[in-house]
Amino acid sequence: MPLEFDQDVISLAKIKVIGVGGGGCNMVESMVDLGLGGVEFCGINTDAQALARSRTATKIQIGQGVTNGLGAGADPAVGERAAMDASEQLREILRGGDMVFITAGLGGGTGTGAAPVMAQLAKEMGILTVAVVTKPFRFEGPQRLRRAQAGIDKLRQFCDTLIVISNDRLIEVVGPDRPLLEAFAYTNQVLAQGVKSISDLISVPGLINVDFADVRAVMNETGGAVMGVGVGKGENRAVQAVKRAVDSPLLEKMVIDGAKGVLICITGGPDMTLYEINEATSMVYESADPDANIIFGAVIDEKLKDEIHVTIIATGFADDAPRGSQQAPRSGAAAQERLRSPSGMSLRTKLESIMSRDDERDAPPG
Repeated sequence: MPLEFDQDVISLAKIKVIGVGGGGCNMVESMVDLGLGGVEFCGINTDAQALARSRTATKIQIGQGVTNGLGAGADPAVGERAAMDASEQLREILRGGDMVFITAGLGGGTGTGAAPVMAQLAKEMGILTVAVVTKPFRFEGPQRLRRAQAGIDKLRQFCDTLIVISNDRLIEVVGPDRPLLEAFAYTNQVLAQGVKSISDLISVPGLINVDFADVRAVMNETGGAVMGVGVGKGENRAVQAVKRAVDSPLLEKMVIDGAKGVLICITGGPDMTLYEINEATSMVYESADPDANIIFGAVIDEKLKDEIHVTIIATGFADDAPRGSQQAPRSGAAAQERLRSPSGMSLRTKLESIMSRDDERDAPPG
């Protein structure tokens, strides 16, 4: 007799994604557009007009008595007070969640002031708390940058994992001709893909599933983290996807060596092979610390044709600072040295070597 499961008693981890402030709400809308399944979305803002335009199903206006619906005026103290005054309402939004992603653009008032309050409430409720935030452009001025850094310092006190992305990277990534709206959309798409990878591993029946306890083990109280997202197509697509994740231009050069935990999320179409999964994961395993807790999972997405998506999240660095957007720029030699694999070849060099070798093999005879 086949086993039968009562769907009412099968409990999946409940993931919530909460955007705080204008930038955070924009990130959430990009995730809604991407069609994430098994995720609850919420937008929180002091600006009533901006919130009214949001396509997020659940929206909460905070600080009506403080701001009269006009925003926090770039004052984090106002954003913090608005969130604290609405703490019971915010707890209700968090209730029942197992994991929460808090997204915010830092440097202004609402995101900078209210996001740490949201993280503190989530942490007090025992929810795995991950913040994904952006730092302002340098041309926005030192005061805004200082406010953003103060927000990062507060978030670090309450978040299990903190991923920080500098908007300055956009200037290098998108080039001089891409419109501003497209540039910000690119950032939101990268962040959305990272969150989608994790949510799919937990909530979508997969080829190789990951238990929520595994995700918690990698991301619980790990401090600084860095995330890379890559897509590979056609020949050698698995190696190509890993290389692009490691080289994610928006997220600086990923450094896996030194991480205490690594989460690898692989998504492909029905034609994805076991060999390709092995190829993708092996490259990361060889570069990571031998004692690192490495968790990987693979999901089949029927909509993907001839593509493999790889998301890598490295957590728990010894100095408790995220590799990438928060640290000073590394020299090429230093970056390569930190990426040394046990074989003595850097992960990036090894990936390039494999792809170059395959290109030569496929080239027509001269």
